[in-house]
Amino acid sequence: MHDACGVVGISFNETGNNVAKSIYYALYALQHRGQEAAGISVHDGKAIRTHRGMGLVSEVFDDAQIALLRGQVGIGHVRYPTSGRSCIENSQPLLVKYKDGAIAIAHNGNLVNSCQLREQLEQAGDIFYSTSDTEVIAHLFVKELLRYDLQEAVRALMRKLVGSYSLVFLWGDTVLAVRDPLGIKPLCIGEIDSGFMVASESVAIDTLNGQLIRDVKPGELVVIRHGQMTSHQLVRLPHPAHCIFEYIYFARPDSIMEGRLIYDVRVNIGSNLAAEHPACADTVTPIPDSGITLAVGYHQRSGISYKECLMKNRYIGRTFIMPDQNMRETAVRLKMNTIRPNIEGHKLVMVDDSIVRGTTSRRIVNMV
Repeated sequence: MHDACGVVGISFNETGNNVAKSIYYALYALQHRGQEAAGISVHDGKAIRTHRGMGLVSEVFDDAQIALLRGQVGIGHVRYPTSGRSCIENSQPLLVKYKDGAIAIAHNGNLVNSCQLREQLEQAGDIFYSTSDTEVIAHLFVKELLRYDLQEAVRALMRKLVGSYSLVFLWGDTVLAVRDPLGIKPLCIGEIDSGFMVASESVAIDTLNGQLIRDVKPGELVVIRHGQMTSHQLVRLPHPAHCIFEYIYFARPDSIMEGRLIYDVRVNIGSNLAAEHPACADTVTPIPDSGITLAVGYHQRSGISYKECLMKNRYIGRTFIMPDQNMRETAVRLKMNTIRPNIEGHKLVMVDDSIVRGTTSRRIVNMV
């Protein structure tokens, strides 16, 4: 379940504002959503300019590259691979040219019917340069833009896409934001000095000293041009289906989604866990980092004392290569170390955000 990319779109209403620098800072705030690759596209008044690369935001961009991306409107992306290989071709924003111009696209989500759509497009003569579902979306959108006006083109695109998608497009000097009709992946709107922005999480708006306005509604199109915003509700479904992993793992605790602070949601989950599964123990301890707020909730509800018994090495990235079992065990010890005095002679309640396969959980328990 790796669909936690981060997207940003910003439009200023004044010339001279360096949108690339603002996008850079916003992507920094969303770095937890993707560490494989990063990219920024801006419109300089004549054309779209893009820079992207493999690695963290700080590794992909420097001051010289930011200075070259001149313009007052742009989009950005940090990638955590969902579909497609780990390579520069699959990094985003993805630029697609067509007879009426060009669009850049950044996508957070995962299409269920990507293979079928790609096959249909290839049979019609389309050529793909990446293996990601984002390029499929871009090709489909261009075809719809050649047939319809903007709103009808987006509506037609939504009818063809099955799965989760929060999209930002750079369409000429305009930022477009689209959220799938179920609202699976997050997307929010903020007002900043001299303009508006959209982002995967509200922390990106906070970083730019902006004001969170609201979430993009499921099935909604948001248009930001020259620092002014309009919106269009294109599809309505009776019930949303938000991704639960956003609330328990993906999102930063200080983000606000659907009007709820993620920190409070996780504390409440930990509290409910204590009520449903009480334990006779001396200490509640989190598996860092995402288990911390959940453990706080368990501690508050149960009355069992809270202590940190595991310390995380935050300089070990998620892409650490583990070719065999011995290396995997070493990797766990590199990433996590025990605080022995807090463990020895104590009965522990260890709280993690989730268990998928249980492989890492077993290794951590064995360490303790």
